[in-house]
Amino acid sequence: MSKPNAPDRSLSTMSDVLSPNLAHLETSATIAISQEAKRRKATGEDVIDLGAGEPDFPTPPIPTDAGIRAIKEGKTRYPANEGILELRAAAAKHLALLSGGRPVNADHIVVSNGSKQSLFNVCFSLFGQGDVVAIPAPAWVSYPQIVHLTRARPVLIAGHPEWGLKVSVRELERILPAPKGLILCSPCNPTGSVYTLAELRSIAQWATERKVWVIADEIYRRIHYGTGPAPSFLDLPDDFLDRVVIVTGVSKTYAMTGWRVGLALAPGPVAKAMAALQSHTTSGANHMAQYAAAAAYADDRVEQDVQRMVGEFPKRRDLMVSRFRRDLLGVEFVEPHGAFYFFFRVDSFGGISGTDFCTRLITETGVALVPGAAFGDDRWVRLSYAAATSDIEDALERIVKFAKRLG
Repeated sequence: MSKPNAPDRSLSTMSDVLSPNLAHLETSATIAISQEAKRRKATGEDVIDLGAGEPDFPTPPIPTDAGIRAIKEGKTRYPANEGILELRAAAAKHLALLSGGRPVNADHIVVSNGSKQSLFNVCFSLFGQGDVVAIPAPAWVSYPQIVHLTRARPVLIAGHPEWGLKVSVRELERILPAPKGLILCSPCNPTGSVYTLAELRSIAQWATERKVWVIADEIYRRIHYGTGPAPSFLDLPDDFLDRVVIVTGVSKTYAMTGWRVGLALAPGPVAKAMAALQSHTTSGANHMAQYAAAAAYADDRVEQDVQRMVGEFPKRRDLMVSRFRRDLLGVEFVEPHGAFYFFFRVDSFGGISGTDFCTRLITETGVALVPGAAFGDDRWVRLSYAAATSDIEDALERIVKFAKRLG
């Protein structure tokens, strides 16, 4: 296999020509790993890519057909900037059903080019220079980068190892100066941890009392291994929601990562600000893809495809957990309760870092994982089990043999 080539993701070498807005910016580690895996595959290497965070299932036929139909019907012009009404109405109804029928105002939903843009729009609309934004760690790679782009300061808050690396109000209380915002992901990428409704209530009460904005990334809400969808801030009383923005989309639940449709549900003035910002950046999201997303939300028949897909992930989770408990006894990991990630600690293998572990692993075995440095802690590594079971089994065999060689 080819010699390891850890890409330099920093833009610091161009600091003399780039804007200071990009002073902290690095390319996405997860995208870099995926690109490296594809590069190696293209040269003929036997590579199993467990770094990508996207379902390995096809988009269900109904939204696919709706997208094709939209093209054939000539719905190819600029869409409404905030999103077509059909999608916003379908999304509002869907979110309402997930949370027991509570009212959701479609006028407070802004559709964007994926949930990553929704997160950027929210942060850019709410935060600015001098603001502090709390982010429970480990955290998805783009949260701190997006906050930096707003000129605010991201502060990573380490989660409890014995509590699935989640945080509590106790940790949030210690942040000085007090944060203006909190970005919370549940089910969590990269750990698969899920906040209970009681935990969300406690955080929401803290945020309400201190006038902290909560950005709730709930893109994985439907991929939950308990009963029904994962708990949501939308399950709480209205009194807790004045400063809460829900970010979600169709990428994970409906295997529509490439369609690029995300959305944010925000208080009216924030939704209006986000729409205004978007009108000067990208304008509305892909017109045809919005009709596909509307069909995914609105057509009850799609639920069968969702249930079939979601039902596979606990089986894969169990495969991961049982193999580690059997062959890598003593290796610390977070048992996932949602999403499709397995987060395990590697520094017990002779003090190796997550970055070195992943670099050597892909070079010596052909398995691509993401080092924990991307999420704020390089003692750990993330594995995505959004892959065929046969590939997961093969990868586990290689990982176990590699780890045992490390000692």
